[in-house]
Amino acid sequence: MTGGEEPVLFHVTGRAARITLNRPRALNALNHAMVRRIDEALTAWEHDPAVETVVITGAGERGLCAGGDIRAVHDDARDGDGSASAAFWRDEYRLNAHVARYPKPYVAVMDGIVMGGGVGVSAHGSVRVVTERSRVAMPETGIGFVPDVGGTRLLGLAPGELGTHLALTGAQIGAADALLCGLADHYVPSTSVPELLGDLAETPVRDVLARHVQPAPPGELAGQREWIDSCYAADTVEEILDRLLAHGGQTAKETAAVLLSRSPTALKVTLAAVRRVRRLGTLEQVLDQEYRVSCAGLRTHDLVEGVRAQIIDKDRTPHWSPATLAEVSDADVERFFAPLGDRELGLAGQGTATETAW
Repeated sequence: MTGGEEPVLFHVTGRAARITLNRPRALNALNHAMVRRIDEALTAWEHDPAVETVVITGAGERGLCAGGDIRAVHDDARDGDGSASAAFWRDEYRLNAHVARYPKPYVAVMDGIVMGGGVGVSAHGSVRVVTERSRVAMPETGIGFVPDVGGTRLLGLAPGELGTHLALTGAQIGAADALLCGLADHYVPSTSVPELLGDLAETPVRDVLARHVQPAPPGELAGQREWIDSCYAADTVEEILDRLLAHGGQTAKETAAVLLSRSPTALKVTLAAVRRVRRLGTLEQVLDQEYRVSCAGLRTHDLVEGVRAQIIDKDRTPHWSPATLAEVSDADVERFFAPLGDRELGLAGQGTATETAW
C-alpha cells in the first residue's frame, strides 16, 4: 500500500514487514478501518515465510499513537446507540490479543507519545523499544473512561502499586519508568531509530538489539515507590486519597489534587478493574472484562462530558456526574462488570489464552 493519504501504510523490506500509522495530524489516532487493516496484515505476514519480523512505527515527529479516535466514540455515545464504538472495540481488542500472541518478533518503536490505544498496539508486543522522547500513558480517567486495550492487565502486573497510580492518575511516564513498569523492554536513543529500522530489514532482532540498546536515563518512579506503594495499597479510592493527603510529601499532595480532578465514577471502576486483573489469568480474560466496562461506559454522562471538556471544547472543566466519590456506590461500580450475554467479546473461550514468546 502506498500514498500519503492512507491512514496506515504497509510494506516489506528485506526480512521485516513495516506498519506505519499515518495520521500525523491526529497523532496517529486509531480508527476502526486502521485496526481491521493492521489485523489483516498481521494475519497475512504470519503465514508468509519471507517475513521474519514485524515492526510498527508512527508517522511524523510527535509519536507512535495518541490513542483511539475518541471523537468518534464521543459522537456515538452522545448521538448514536453505541453500536459503532462497540464494534470498534471488539476488533481493537482482538487486535491487541493478536499482537500479544504473535508468533514472530513484533517490534514496537514507542518513540514520542504512546497513549491509550497506542499502548494496545505496542506494549503487548514481544520487543518494545522506548526512547528519551517516549511519553507513555493510559489517561482515560481524565475523560471519564477506564483504561482498556489490555492496559488494566499491563498496569495490574506492574511492580507494587505503580500500575494503580498510573491507572488512576493517567500520568505520563518516560523511558526508564516504562521499563520499570513492564510496559517496555529496551531503550534506544531516538537518533539511533532510523539505523535500527534499517538493520531490522537485514539482521535478526537479537543482533540488532545488541547493537543499539543502551541504558535508559534515570526515571522518577523508582524514587517514589515508598509513598506510592503505601498510599495505593488502600482498598478504596477514598482511602487512597486520605493516605496521599496525610503523607506529608508535596508530590503525594499534588497527586491527590490530580485524582480529585478525575471522574469519580471512572476512578472507582478503574481501581476495581485493576484489582480484578490480579485474579484473572490471561490477557484474553482481561480484554473480555474491559469490553464489558467500555460498553457500560458508553451509557454514562462522564464519557461524553470528559471528551467534550478535554478534546472538543478544551475548557478543561468537566462537570462530572456523580460529582463526588461518596455518590458512587458499590452497586454503581458493579454494573460496569455485568455480563453482556450474547454481546460478550468472548476472547477467553477461543483457545488463545496465552501470549506467544518468540
